Amino acid sequence: MIKKSVAMLAVASVLVAVSCKENAATRIDDETAKKAEMAYVNSGKKPVIKFESTDHDFGTIKEGDKVEHVYKFTNTGDADLVVTSAKASCGCTVPSYTQTPVKPGGTGEIKAVFDSSGKPGMQQKTITVTMNTEKGNETLNFKANVTPKAGGAAIPAPAH
Repeated sequence: MIKKSVAMLAVASVLVAVSCKENAATRIDDETAKKAEMAYVNSGKKPVIKFESTDHDFGTIKEGDKVEHVYKFTNTGDADLVVTSAKASCGCTVPSYTQTPVKPGGTGEIKAVFDSSGKPGMQQKTITVTMNTEKGNETLNFKANVTPKAGGAAIPAPAH
């Protein structure tokens, strides 16, 4: 009985420790980022990111739905564009992004998956994208009107 409890505690500890760390497979390696940054500094050439759109409206969705949107971009500059991170404003949104340098004229994407569980009402979220452009970061936005589950508390409409 004690051995089983100790084993379960050890497994739980490992899961907690692993779940809080950033997944190394979902980010570009430091060496690639440094090479891209040095190429930018040494050549005077720079990457420029141009999104098709930085805003998205999911419209009305049901509480519990998981919806996704892909923000597409083009490198309109004259040096490799490297996205180093994409961080959401809350845990209900999971972003992922192109993991390789985007050549001038090339395209990439930032994907956002929004889980509306426990999020009734109007939702507005952001994703901060960090990259090797002159500005250094961009903010992507989305919104959704989440209808509550049956039996859930309705969010009153604002008074006019």
